[in-house]
Amino acid sequence: MPQDTLKVPELSLILLIGSTGAGKSTFARRLFQLPEIVSSDSCRGLVANDENDQSASGDAFELLYYLVAKRLKRGLLTVVDATNVQEEARKPLVALARQHHVLPVAIVLDVPDAVAHERNALRPERRHMGPHVVARHRQQLRKSLRHLKQEGFRHIHLLRGVAEVEAVQGIVRERLYNNRQEETGPFDIIGDVHGCYEELVLLLEKLGYKVIEEPINDARDLGVRVVAPLASPPDPASALCAESGGEGAPAMLPTESAGSPSLKERGPGGEARRKAIFLGDLVDRGPASPKVLRLVMSMVKSGDALCVPGNHDIKLLRHLKGKNVAVKHGFAETLAQLAAEPAAFAGSVQEFLDGLVSHYVLDGGKLVVAHAGLTEAMQGRGSGAVRAFALFGETTGEIDEFGLPVRYEWAREYRGRAMVVYGHTPVPDPEWLNHTIDIDTGCVFGGRLTALRYPERELVAVPAAQVYCEPVRPLNYRAFQLQAQSQSPPGTEHQAPGTNAQQEHDDLLDIRDVTGKQFIETRLMRGVTVREENAVAALEVMSRFALPPKWLLYLPPTMAPTETSALPDLLEHPTEAFAYYHKLGVERVVCEEKHMGSRVVVVLGRDEAAIQRRLGLVGEGQGKCYTRTGRNFFTDAALETAFLVRLRDALSTANFWERFDTDWVCLDAELLPWSAKAQELIKSQYAAVAAAANAALPQVEAVLAAAAARDLDGADALLARTTARRQAATHYADAYRRYCWPVHGLDDLRLAPFHLLATEGRTYFDRDHAWHMETLRTLALADPGLLRATPYRVVPLADPAEVEAAIQWWTDLTAAGGEGMVVKPYDFVPQGKGGLLQPALKCRGREYLRIIYGPDYLLPGNLDRLRQRNVKAKRTLALREFALGVEGLERFVAGQPLRRVHQCVFGVLALESEAVDPRL
Repeated sequence: MPQDTLKVPELSLILLIGSTGAGKSTFARRLFQLPEIVSSDSCRGLVANDENDQSASGDAFELLYYLVAKRLKRGLLTVVDATNVQEEARKPLVALARQHHVLPVAIVLDVPDAVAHERNALRPERRHMGPHVVARHRQQLRKSLRHLKQEGFRHIHLLRGVAEVEAVQGIVRERLYNNRQEETGPFDIIGDVHGCYEELVLLLEKLGYKVIEEPINDARDLGVRVVAPLASPPDPASALCAESGGEGAPAMLPTESAGSPSLKERGPGGEARRKAIFLGDLVDRGPASPKVLRLVMSMVKSGDALCVPGNHDIKLLRHLKGKNVAVKHGFAETLAQLAAEPAAFAGSVQEFLDGLVSHYVLDGGKLVVAHAGLTEAMQGRGSGAVRAFALFGETTGEIDEFGLPVRYEWAREYRGRAMVVYGHTPVPDPEWLNHTIDIDTGCVFGGRLTALRYPERELVAVPAAQVYCEPVRPLNYRAFQLQAQSQSPPGTEHQAPGTNAQQEHDDLLDIRDVTGKQFIETRLMRGVTVREENAVAALEVMSRFALPPKWLLYLPPTMAPTETSALPDLLEHPTEAFAYYHKLGVERVVCEEKHMGSRVVVVLGRDEAAIQRRLGLVGEGQGKCYTRTGRNFFTDAALETAFLVRLRDALSTANFWERFDTDWVCLDAELLPWSAKAQELIKSQYAAVAAAANAALPQVEAVLAAAAARDLDGADALLARTTARRQAATHYADAYRRYCWPVHGLDDLRLAPFHLLATEGRTYFDRDHAWHMETLRTLALADPGLLRATPYRVVPLADPAEVEAAIQWWTDLTAAGGEGMVVKPYDFVPQGKGGLLQPALKCRGREYLRIIYGPDYLLPGNLDRLRQRNVKAKRTLALREFALGVEGLERFVAGQPLRRVHQCVFGVLALESEAVDPRL
């Protein structure tokens, strides 16, 4: 019977094979999406303006191979519409499929010669096709049918005659076995067990699983049952959750979706259950491989676990299938243990191992698990090479001093978006490297059995009861234990991921990561584009003036002003800020006094060891205070040290380190006075203007007064304007002087922190601004001589009295010489009707704006001109910089490579060079 559907792998290279006139193009357009089809005729038209120009075939097929390769690299199903009747024509395409680890599929359209001739005759745009051409194609086609399988085609669909071709009404795209992207977790990923059953039970119980051993009554019983724990509600504050958008920003656990656990995987209240993932090497060397197999098989059967094979498991499978395998590396112990089991058990083990898939792609592509790891190009693909890499990794061909193969360190070059969790190679301690982690901690060799909780990124381990097998290559585990004990706080249950390997890798950044046009994916915005010319400007600043990149965890965004006020003598007023947020659905805002200082970011460790551990900076001190452009705020090293030590002591007095369970912190703050950093700017720009005005304008006034006394025409008006300018210059000098006081030492500085950005293991973008204000107010009480709490008030926008009181507060503040206030939505990351809202709007007072716009900005004509200012570009800039700042710090806290963090920091600096009015 003719087939009405054809099944093909969801990721495959499909070759349509048939003579000219067989209907391949019609078939392709009917059953596949247009972008999926790469046609030789179309390529010929692109390179020669004529699809029938056979002289262009060489160039056309060069283009075709290029397009096919690019699509396969991106993991896209691709259909090649060409005759493909000759083996030499198919060979390079099959090679491309193998190169990109996708399955080649052949769909053969075998129609009678008469049909082909008739169709060609109805296509006048085609070149003349004589009978010999179609006959030759059919002859080559018939010859090919005998060898397609040997050529490497795993799926072959042969459609004979027009009826069978037209009967096909659909293509079923079969999911690859390794595609489990709909499964979002949470997961507990467990490293190489190697027959260590008791340690496995202890680890599962520590993770919250309940292991129940049961009697074995028949061959189907496995003798053990495991109840998975219910998943705890996600902590929305955790920035250590799995990244969304690739190696990009950390994301929270998903809500109910197509990928959510089924009812079977849920608790009685609908709660999701956790699921274990075993990374293979269940057997060999350890004392109880059959018991480990029973437990894992039981969990996989019940749906509470996934398992990928290890090389030792495949060795056992080969033995059970009757293949000859070497009895070494602990295999003898496994054979002896299996010999004591019922005969039927071996068959169950063979069936189980035979059904294991080389690797899994999970959680929308954010997580990949494989025994020996997997490069980005192999993830979600299916080939012998993929399976071999997943089982064994890749070796250099060399042998080390212990007689073991030297493994190629693929993780050092990994740049994929997915987190890769693997084992295979025992390590004394798991270390994150480029978004990958090896959690085989050598339990069977006397180390530990380790699990990684996903998406929490928390490592949980139990020690081995004994050394079951002496390792060929020493683990140096005792030395690691002593080092870890000296660095870990007392009572630490779970060891934090080490970062030494990542820090070593991050010592050198690649300039190619920040040059040219950049598109940076962020959690808060789909993506931020950095133009090449802006990147060049940022590179100049970063390379010449900025601190070493490891210090730069975060650059704060610019801040947009309110819409222009229509009130007399005012450019900005709180009414416009309140109206903006109220219109977009914000119910409450936080109004904070705007300090008269310099914006700084403070990165501070409890001691130098904390900075060395977390940032990988040795001998660089215990902290830095830097500006919005990444430059060191302090030029006096002694003053900087004194400032950081005093701030650290204040944090200690406030019990901050213990309260937040951290040994480092990142703060967003203002450092006062403004003159501490801007002394030269004040002298050369502001004071010079005031001095010139106060020296010249009184003399001009005197001359104009004399002219007015003589009743010269227009002298009175000019005198009035000059007097107004002199008074404005006086107000101008008074305005900037409020921002200045002498700085002779530490006692003359004040720090006003207003955002607690990050500590060990988390960011605080989920906390509202009132929480930040109160948290930092208690910190300021620990040292009021250095620290200044920021006055603020929460304003419900639906309450006219509260709104009016806030406006009056601003009026009084600015009338007394204050700069103004910043109006922020109550939530740190504000989402409204149109998506992400402005994180803050500044509302500056009249006298402060005199510094920004110049002494004469309120004189007739000037203010009317300034009211035409356009704040749209500034607001767009503020949103993009805010998204990049959040993204970069979340990437750092999540332990991502420095290049990923630096990409966002560099992006903020690049955006600062955009052509936006700096006065806004």
